[in-house]
Parts: sequence; C-alpha cells; structure tokens
Amino acid sequence: MAIPNFKSTFLVAATIVAMTTLAVDARSQVSQQELASPLDPLRPGTSENQLFAELATRNERRSAALLGYTSLRTYQVVDLKGKVHAEEIGRMEYHAPDQKTFVVTFETGPGVIRPMALNPRIASEIEAASGKQHHDSSITAENYNLNLIGEQQVGYYRCFVAQAIPKRRDKYLFEGKVWIDAQDFAGVRIEGHPARKLSFWVERADFVRQYQKIGGFWLPQRDETLVQVRLYGKKALTIDHQDYSVNPFGKYQSAENLSHF
Repeated sequence: MAIPNFKSTFLVAATIVAMTTLAVDARSQVSQQELASPLDPLRPGTSENQLFAELATRNERRSAALLGYTSLRTYQVVDLKGKVHAEEIGRMEYHAPDQKTFVVTFETGPGVIRPMALNPRIASEIEAASGKQHHDSSITAENYNLNLIGEQQVGYYRCFVAQAIPKRRDKYLFEGKVWIDAQDFAGVRIEGHPARKLSFWVERADFVRQYQKIGGFWLPQRDETLVQVRLYGKKALTIDHQDYSVNPFGKYQSAENLSHF
C-alpha cells in the first residue's frame, strides 16, 4: 500500500500562506464521526509480521489485477466558513503500471492561487506515480514498525489499528496511525504528519487520507492537508476523488477472483 506524496502535498499547501484560513467544513466533521466507534481489543493471534505479510500479498494481487481507472478529482482551497477560494476539477486517468494524466474540465479562483497551490500538487502526483517516490512511501517492514493497538469500526469496515513508526526520518515517510481492513488487508484510513520537518516555515503538517472500496479495489476517496505555517497560522488543501471507472482484472479474469484479496 502506497501513501500520498506527502512532501509535495505539504510544500504545495504551504504556498497558500496569506490566501486562506483553516478549513474545517461539514465533510471534515463527517470523517471524524466515522471514528466515533470505540477502540476494541485486538483479536488473539494478530501480529505485526502477519500484517506486513498479508499487506504485501494482497497489494501485489490487487496491483496485478488493476489495469487502470479514471476518476473525477476536485481540488479546493477553502476558508473557515467553507468558502471556496480556488477550485480545479478534472479527470485523472491511470494506466498500469505507472502512468497518470490529468485533464482539467473546470477551474475557478484567482489565477495566482491555482498555479501556486493546485497545479503543482497535480503535477507532483503524476511525476511520483512513475518514480522512486512511490516505492519509498510504501507501508512495508523495510520502512515502518507497526505497533498494533486494537480494532475499530470505520464506516462499513472492521479495521486493525496500528501506530506507524517510520524507521528513518525520510521526507516521504510519515508518523501516525493506519487503519487496515481486517478482511481485505487494505488501507482504509491513514492520518499523521511527515517523519521529517519540511522547512523552516512549515512548523507542523497534518493529513488525513480516506479510501473507498470499488469493485474489489481500494482507491483514494478524500485527502485533507492542514499545515501550520510560521507567522501565518493554519492553512488547508482538500482533494475529493469521485466517479471512478475501473478497468480491472489483468491476469485475473473475474470479480470473484478478487473476493479473497
């Protein structure tokens, strides 16, 4: 399971300084409500090694089965009252194993914000899809220790909850929590902050990424990046991923073959 290109996300978000205020809209409140369920004890026999092994196996199968997808992306900079200061909407297209393209269909907001805050974020994701950054951020035993702390219901999904502890202070790794579906062994939610401070100006950066299950695949649903910028306070950038069209199965021939992923 690969995590977002956090360095580019946070550095881009930091350029929003003096343009907007912290965004805590209704959708953010809903995402928090999903975690209102209690943290329950871990089922017997579950271990860090087992979790890593299952993650690697299931992710390899899902990756081999996914030929590509398209999705509707909405990138926004919003203020405390939910007012949109800049927005860019378009279609993201992915072709296995490492090609992404983005075509803008609508954009609004001051011209200075979109080139500084939104366009670089899109470009960095496309670049990272085919680069070493993608592999450097994977949740693997080489990159992380996982401290299993319990189980929790997240929406429809029963999840193992683990504290992710990076093994090195790498700009592409994070420190935080990960929720892993107990049946599919896929990431449902990740939250935390970069393992290494990004710059003098960014005092703290926090993110939440939520995933959704579509046709046996786990794909991004929503990203929220909040940054504490020195002298300017908190800023926000959100990304919604919707309207997926998935081209599946690769060497797997039917959806039933995904049921044991």
